[in-house]
Amino acid sequence: MAKLTEQEILNWDGEDYMNADQLEFFKELLLQMQQELVNNANATANHLQEQESTPDPADRATLEEEYALELRTRDRERKLLQKIQASLRQIEDGSYGYCEDTGEIIGLRRLMARPTATLSVEAQERRERMKRQYAD
Repeated sequence: MAKLTEQEILNWDGEDYMNADQLEFFKELLLQMQQELVNNANATANHLQEQESTPDPADRATLEEEYALELRTRDRERKLLQKIQASLRQIEDGSYGYCEDTGEIIGLRRLMARPTATLSVEAQERRERMKRQYAD
């Protein structure tokens, strides 16, 4: 079984949605993303353990700001990691690629752009409209 390429996914003709080859493609993509995030987290942990001590208050403030920014980035990545793991579970249970609100197809183009998407474009837009409407 030959592995699908990104271009083959984007050129999908509409038949046999989320077949075994497509699921394998997205599983590998998600696993690769997961590994990158784990590597980033490990690099941050190592970097923070190597903290330099500097007597200059301005340098110390700059270092602390850099660490804070790095930790905020890792926190966003931690949330993305949770979404990736949820997507991998969906691949295993057969629900990956289908909107959690409507059950409709999310679409391969949307999944290529955002592999952790759980909503169709229409359902996402509906949620965002509701959020804006009730946030005002």
